[in-house]
Amino acid sequence: MDSLQKVMRGRKDTLRTLPAFFGEPLNEAADSPLVSGNPDDTLPARPVWSAPRLLARGDSLRRAYAFAESVNAYREALRLCDSTLSGPYQDSLLLGQNALRMMEYCSQPVVVARQRFSRKDFFLYYPLKDRAWRPSPNPLDSLGRGAMYIDPDARTLYYSAMDEDGIRNLYRTRDLDSLWSVPELINEQMTSQSDEVFPMLSPDGKSLYFASRGLYGMGGYDLYVSHWNPETHDWDVPMNLGIPYSSPFDDFLFINSDDGKYSMFASNRECSRDSVYIYVVEYDSMPVRQALSDERQVKQLSCLLPSESGTYIDNKNAVEDPVRDNPETQEYMRQMKQVRSLRDAIYAFGQALDEERAALSSLPESERAAAMEAVLEKERALPAMNDSLKKATAALQQIEMDFLMKGVVIDPSRVKADAEKEVVGASSGYAFTRKTMGPALNIRVQKPKPTFDYTFMVLPEGRFAEDNTLPAGLVYQIQLFSSAGKATVKQLRGLSPVFEKASGSRYTYSAGVFRSYKDVLANLNKVKRQGFRNAFIVAYNDGKSVSVQQARNVEKTLRPIYWIKVYPPDGQALPSLALRAIQQQGAKDIMRGVEDGSVVFTCGPFAKKEDADALRVSLRAVGVSHVEIEEKYSISGAQGDRTPDL
Repeated sequence: MDSLQKVMRGRKDTLRTLPAFFGEPLNEAADSPLVSGNPDDTLPARPVWSAPRLLARGDSLRRAYAFAESVNAYREALRLCDSTLSGPYQDSLLLGQNALRMMEYCSQPVVVARQRFSRKDFFLYYPLKDRAWRPSPNPLDSLGRGAMYIDPDARTLYYSAMDEDGIRNLYRTRDLDSLWSVPELINEQMTSQSDEVFPMLSPDGKSLYFASRGLYGMGGYDLYVSHWNPETHDWDVPMNLGIPYSSPFDDFLFINSDDGKYSMFASNRECSRDSVYIYVVEYDSMPVRQALSDERQVKQLSCLLPSESGTYIDNKNAVEDPVRDNPETQEYMRQMKQVRSLRDAIYAFGQALDEERAALSSLPESERAAAMEAVLEKERALPAMNDSLKKATAALQQIEMDFLMKGVVIDPSRVKADAEKEVVGASSGYAFTRKTMGPALNIRVQKPKPTFDYTFMVLPEGRFAEDNTLPAGLVYQIQLFSSAGKATVKQLRGLSPVFEKASGSRYTYSAGVFRSYKDVLANLNKVKRQGFRNAFIVAYNDGKSVSVQQARNVEKTLRPIYWIKVYPPDGQALPSLALRAIQQQGAKDIMRGVEDGSVVFTCGPFAKKEDADALRVSLRAVGVSHVEIEEKYSISGAQGDRTPDL
């Protein structure tokens, strides 16, 4: 018994009984551990809880809209968990706390309709342009699987694509006439550590809606909107649309209809895994938000049950459709449906008749006469059905002739496709019409301009320098060998970069670009170990050869300074967030120039490389990916960046 009690006490150090404020206890038979924590077998056992189980309990409570109880569960789980593994517990606690705060800002939209669809193609039932949804992977999202909305009239595309780490980010690309610009992240505010999906512009182009599960929210994908700021020429900080648009579940693909009547979004709340609901609510340009203190009210509000008024909501003009709007075309479509219906009925009737004929021989003699009579009766009905089809076809042809007489050109395939569109939910007051999936996306996108890395490296395969011109200032190199003919990549033995210098009929090859004697000396043995046993150090000043001793003497009088070269994503101007980052990092000068036809901004100077590195990281965080650090030297105590003559 003593040893058993020791085990019990050991268990109590890592497990705790569930406090009373966690509501209904879990099913003890299914969820409670066998050890009760009570050595007295005569007392009733109490359920015992570990940090992971409390975390799961908190998730269940949050998804049940019991936000306050979920916060208590998360706090207890965080208290019990290993501090080195507390990240997920802190994140979950934040979701519960966010949900409580979001209860203070609840909207109460008028719900027009909701309809359940398959996750595979729910997006096709939105009132968007036909054939504008394109399959992935495609040139913009090479790693994705699904669909992407491409507005055929847009000059700037906003889309979600997966990066090399498997995270979906929001990008944009601009139409450059013959091709599309290099895709770029929209900005820092719309980029989180998790996924952002389904970016959709408002009809006026001034608001961008999207879903994220990494920004401020209550769990799963929440819905956000960012508004265009004409002063900063950038998108503002996104705002969560709040309850009931956002929920503890996944909410995504929010749009406002072109006619200004409706807002729509999808959610997997109250759905099975393979389906989603599409909710249609009346558009509200100035939603009134109010605080709700009762979580049961929040849960009821989030159900978004359609209004029971029964008023018919006209949505036929949600997307303009010249085919459906023309009365003569509508009559043509009606007649075409009738012809197709008759053809299908006659075909099915004939198939059934053939089966009955084939079955006659296998019937008993007593049943054969009656079956034969039934077959003959159906055969007598066929001429009347064919006559109806003939009349309907003639009426359809007459409409086509009338079109021709009036000079109206109609595309039968377009009308046929429109007539066959699936319409869902018309009885609820809103008709969901299924659009057609578009073809594979075929566009040309600019590739990022590759930049040669002049950092000294030993690679599986050596590389010649892209440009053999040495940078200005004091430079050290390691001379490898000279030869009468040009060297091959194999002769470089993995070194990069290797510079080639021609002098008469001979070629000299040197590796690296080093700004200090200390750096070049540290890499000399690496070069020798690659098989260049006779390699030695050489020095240059502004491209002119000098002795190593002269270079070392001058180096003692120099101090390094660093400049940042920034290449704007659009090729012209820096985003406002980039300018703000440059100013915050203490750059004194920002100079605009042109290199090889490309605009480049030079920022600095920085006395420490760490400061230049910090600015480079900040710029990349706000979506500016092409950033280079340029190192120069100046005389200690002198003005400017002049390198002295030797």
